[in-house]
Amino acid sequence: MTRRYSPSPLSLTRRPTRAVGIGPVGVGGANPVRVQSMLTSDTREAEDCINETMGLVEAGCEIVRVTAQTKKIAENLEPIVAGIRARGSDVPIVADIHFKPDAALEAVKWVDKVRVNPGNYADKKKFQVREYTDGQYAEELARIEEEFGPLVEEAKTRGVAMRIGTNHGSLSDRIMNRFGDTPLGMVESALEFARIARDRDYHEFVFSMKASNPKVMIEAYRLLVARLAELGDDWNYPIHLGVTEAGDGEDGRIKSAIGIGSLLADGIGDTIRVSLTEDAVHEIPVARALRDHITALRANHEDTIAELGWDEVPWNPFEYRRRPSGKIEVQGIALGADETVRVFTTQDKWNALAHKLEKLGDYQPEIIIETSGVLEIDPRDEAALAVLNASKTPQLITVADGLDLPVIPAFRLLAAKADAKHPILLKDTLTPSAEPDRDFLDTLLTASMNIGSLLCDGIGDAVIVQGEQAPGQSLRLTYNILQAAGSRIFKTDYVACPSCGRTLFNLQSTTQKIREATGHLKGVRIAVMGCIVNGPGEMADADFGYVGGAPGKINLYVGKEPVKFNIPESEAVERLVDLIKEHGRWTEAPATVAEV
Repeated sequence: MTRRYSPSPLSLTRRPTRAVGIGPVGVGGANPVRVQSMLTSDTREAEDCINETMGLVEAGCEIVRVTAQTKKIAENLEPIVAGIRARGSDVPIVADIHFKPDAALEAVKWVDKVRVNPGNYADKKKFQVREYTDGQYAEELARIEEEFGPLVEEAKTRGVAMRIGTNHGSLSDRIMNRFGDTPLGMVESALEFARIARDRDYHEFVFSMKASNPKVMIEAYRLLVARLAELGDDWNYPIHLGVTEAGDGEDGRIKSAIGIGSLLADGIGDTIRVSLTEDAVHEIPVARALRDHITALRANHEDTIAELGWDEVPWNPFEYRRRPSGKIEVQGIALGADETVRVFTTQDKWNALAHKLEKLGDYQPEIIIETSGVLEIDPRDEAALAVLNASKTPQLITVADGLDLPVIPAFRLLAAKADAKHPILLKDTLTPSAEPDRDFLDTLLTASMNIGSLLCDGIGDAVIVQGEQAPGQSLRLTYNILQAAGSRIFKTDYVACPSCGRTLFNLQSTTQKIREATGHLKGVRIAVMGCIVNGPGEMADADFGYVGGAPGKINLYVGKEPVKFNIPESEAVERLVDLIKEHGRWTEAPATVAEV
């Protein structure tokens, strides 16, 4: 049986699910995709939490999450929820639980939904290597059921919903040893908890598979949906989407759009949260824009997609591998095969930047599209594809401008029907912008979703952003998308979590200080974590980590290993720089380059 996460890789149709009620708000079923956020206020400060919640609701947030680190802190959810209701809002409140089952059992008394993380609800992560026999593994599952079962029963009795939310950064040692640090491990971790719920005839839950790496996130969600389909029609639970530790500014928005936007385009997702290292209210316009974009695509192109009728693709959607292609030379630059993904621009934009190319640093336009010889094709044109595939030499190809096709299905269809030897130039839009005053957020999200999704599929040997007229801005956006998709690392990569009530220092100002000190370290990945919840796991992919260990105290990591402890916050950025130097990854900052 072919494993499927969607009716077709070209389909935009939303996955059908059962509806789950979170207070007065329905998720899944015929309900619209819901927008969530999370409070940055300390849960012990009820008035701050109430005020921040009201600000989020005014901005269009439909579900609000708040952390409950301990049973004592969870008790403060009672006045928080009461205060929100007294202000006239019935917005659902979700308690976020890590490590403390007793906090969950307290929180479930007051909230509309409880989020549990299977990786740390009943486990403490020690990074131990251990081979489990089937019997030992069964004993572990029985222990988990003892811990988790009472919460399920209480939620069922009280009519409270639940999110079974796996995080890539906090998989348990049990899962890591049996399945590895993989999307499969993420899925199996959630299913263990879901089976306990189902055994008690409790079904008011949703799933999530969050990761800071968009490729891992996309693969995990696709695999989850495919596994649920294999398990049966009654495993049709709604899905919450989020890229954890996305960061701030353009980078955070781009990474979120790649992960969330790609999955929405796959038809996956019933609630979304854009996690930015900024005030939570700034997350809402981004999430709403992503939702509205995919809603419009579905409305405008449903019939067009249905007519394409393509069910299979010659790549594995559950495991990243770059599409093989032949190597060619364009304007003196090698392209395709194992070459880096190249950056195209137009002649007009090249001319506008020509006087300062030497000052642009790594933000270089590389190839001019008008004289590149790229062949534009309608991927539905079988005759043109037959001529192309009959050629013996690789030819740079792209989807033709002006076609009434969504970008992602159009390029997937081209990649499926054209011989692999032909390199592909990706575009963010098939309608080059003629609007100099177009909203840049819309341009950024559209380009990130379309190009980023295809890069995470393994498609694309070159890219061009056509939706932004400003030469420097379009170039910067292009490179930042390549960086976020992991296709071309040209600057420091940051994994920065959003603030919440668990955070032990000011994430926004600290992240900015770290950027100022280390932003020139090309190819170095630095994790900035407000607390330990996801720190060690997410930092398995990072070179260095800066993690809140206690109020005013920072722990520094190399990879997932803590190496410096309880450093005063005032000294921690300088000590991080020293650590990078100790490991031979430091270079001095180059002279300032021109703004692009």
